[in-house]
Order: sequence, then C-alpha cells, then structure tokens
Amino acid sequence: MAESPMTWWRRQGLRFRLTAVAAAVLALALAVSASVLLSVLDRALISTVDDSTRQQAQTVRVHADAGTLTSPITTHDGTIVQVLDADERITHVTYGADRLVPLLGAAARREALAGGQAVFVDGRPYAIPGPLRVVVLRADRGQTVIAARPVAEIQTSIGTAGRVLLVGTPLLVVLLAVASWMIIGRTLRPISALRRGAADITHTARSRRLPVPESRDEVHSLATTLNDMLGRLEEAEQRQRALVSDAAHELRSPLASIRLQLEVALGHPEGQDWRETAEGVLEDTLRLHRLAEDLLALARLDERGGVPGRREPVDLDEVVRQCAERYGEVRLTACDPVVVRGDALDLSRVLTNLIDNAVRHTASKVEVALTSDGTLTVTDDGPGIPEEDRERVFNRFTRLDSGRSRDEGGAGLGLAIVRETVRAHGGTVHLEDAGPGLRAVVWLPRG
Repeated sequence: MAESPMTWWRRQGLRFRLTAVAAAVLALALAVSASVLLSVLDRALISTVDDSTRQQAQTVRVHADAGTLTSPITTHDGTIVQVLDADERITHVTYGADRLVPLLGAAARREALAGGQAVFVDGRPYAIPGPLRVVVLRADRGQTVIAARPVAEIQTSIGTAGRVLLVGTPLLVVLLAVASWMIIGRTLRPISALRRGAADITHTARSRRLPVPESRDEVHSLATTLNDMLGRLEEAEQRQRALVSDAAHELRSPLASIRLQLEVALGHPEGQDWRETAEGVLEDTLRLHRLAEDLLALARLDERGGVPGRREPVDLDEVVRQCAERYGEVRLTACDPVVVRGDALDLSRVLTNLIDNAVRHTASKVEVALTSDGTLTVTDDGPGIPEEDRERVFNRFTRLDSGRSRDEGGAGLGLAIVRETVRAHGGTVHLEDAGPGLRAVVWLPRG
C-alpha cells in the first residue's frame, strides 16, 4: 500500500522540511505581492490617465460654454476630444479624431454621465489601436464633450512587468531555497555534532561530555542541559557502584564471622560451647539484618526521587514522645505540639537513628527537644565530632576512625538515611558542637 503524503512528509529530514516550508511560504508571499503590485500599479496609472483626460475635458467645456472653441481643438498630451451639439452632431474635434461618428453612442453617453466615471472603449473601430479611456462631460446649450486617451502603452507596461515578475519570482524562490538549505545546514551542524558526541559516549567513556556550541542559542542551552544530565547520571552511577562496593564490603565481615564460627564449631564439636556459638552467629545475623534494612530504606528513598512515601498530617510531638520513651538514657526536655506533612514511619526512623547514634557515644545522658517552630534537637555529652568531619558523616558508609570498631557502630548508613529522609520532607539537618558533646539539629516545615 502506497504511503500517504503526510507519512512521506514526516519521514523527510528536518533540513528538507524547513527548506521546503520556507520556499513555499516565500513563493506564496511573492505571488500575492506580485498580484497586489500589478493591480495597484494598473489602478494608479489608469487613475492618472483619467485625471489628465478629465482635466482636458474640463478645459474644452469651459471654451465650449464661452463659445471660443476653435477647430481643430489643440491638446498637449494627445487627448482625443469630440464636441457634440444638442442635435448630437460633432461640431469640434482634435486633429485626427473622427468627425462623423461619436466615440460613445447616445445610450453609452447617458450612462457615463450618470455614473460620472471614465469608461473603457475599444479604439479599433476608430482606427486607434488598443482600448481608450473615455470621459464625458455636459456643457451649456445641450453640448457634450467627449475626451479619450489611449491606454495601450499602460497595458503593455503592466504586461511587461507581469512577465518580469513571472520569471523573476521563481528564480528568487530558488535562490532563497538554496540559501535556506545552506543556512539551515549550518544551523543544524551543532545538533549533528551533539549526535556524534552522544554516539561516542559508551560505557567505557562515561566521563565524556557533548560539544557545546559557542553561540548562546537554543542549541547551546540544549547541549548544556544534556551535559548536566550526563553529569547527574554519571554521579548517580558512581554512587550506585560505590553503594554496591561498600555494601559488599560490609556484608563480607559478618558473613566471614558466621562462617568461621560455624567451621570451628563443626571442626571441634566436642569442645564447643554451642550456646556461645549460637549467640555469636545471632549477633552477626542481626548486623546483617540491620544492614539489609538500611540498604532497603536508602533504596526506597532513591526510588521515590526525594519524595516522602506519604504526605499526611503527622503529630511530630507524638512521634518524638513515643521514640524517647523506648530509651532509658533519654530525657525529653521540651516537646511542643508540632504538625508536619509527611510519613510518620520515616520520621520515626529519623529520630530513632539520631537517638541510637547519641546513645552509642554519650557519656551519661541524651537530651531530646522539639520546639514549636519545627526544630528537633538530639544532644549527647560524648566526645563529639571534629568540625571538618560534621558534613562528611552524612555520606553513605562513612564512619570516623574512632568509630571503626564493630562493637561501636553500624555500617555508616544511619545519618545518610536521616539526611535523605529530612530532605524528602523539605527540611534540613546539621550537626553542631554542644560543649561538651554533639547536637543534631533537624528542622521540618510545619504543615
């Protein structure tokens, strides 16, 4: 089945379609302009002839009214004049004009006089080549003045101009089409460079970027936007690879510990305390469980793209009170009523991670406070964190040297989950010195 014209058109290249549209629009515009130009030019020239002929007729009528006409009548611009008396006999004419037959019959003269406009008359019956433009005026004593001017030269000029436009317009359209083809080609050249650059970017050249044109136009903005997107994709891929690598590294230690304990127990069953072995394996299993839970939480945050799982009113003071009651070392110093919009489970996990971290490092007490402006603080009196490291600890799998011991902390995902969750809820989180100790400050917008 033959394809439709629209299908064929859509399959053509952008350069061809833009050139064809530009040429078609120009051809239509030039055709309309040429038609209007010829029409206006013809009207202007005919109007000029009418004014000149009427002026000559007025001059002859004045002389006819005064009775001072001479024969033949003299005109300076070649106007043909006939003067008829009341009996419709020709009494005065210009040189070469017919002295027997009027240029207009009686009925035509009456119609011309009634309309007051010049009329066309074929001049060939009067031995005049081409058409005539005739004006009729009424004079005294029943006389009639008929003035005429040949317009063959005007029609010839209009015809010549039409032929010039008929030949020149297609040439101009072709010239513009060629120029448009070249200009559009140069305009689309940066896009071709973008395409080639995109084709060269493979899994082995992920750090490459697309060429950015020098011109500050839409293509420049497109290239900049695409490069920003490639940067974000590269960063996301690097984060994913780092996450997989760090997760595998964190998984190796508890798995190796479980394997070693079981191999030792199976190798020396008679001297093995199976309860102690089970407790050791259970401890490493719980560590694996916590790591899997943290990884799952981060994966869900990444999957949602920085948006909380729910957006519903949450009584943050109730969440704070319930979390604080689960810890004997925690003292709730302030808990003002605060309502935020978000996911109650995610917010509870934020507070739990902060309190767990504080309890793990505190010397004696942990204080939790929630103020009416939506600020939540968790303060401990432990060794604190150096100022230069307070931002770095929010990165995934980041643990300071003092917390590298397996007995002191987890895999370094707790604070990362806190920051991602708080950001998803439109808030901020940072660490500050509590003198002594460390204070985690979370701000959430009120709902």
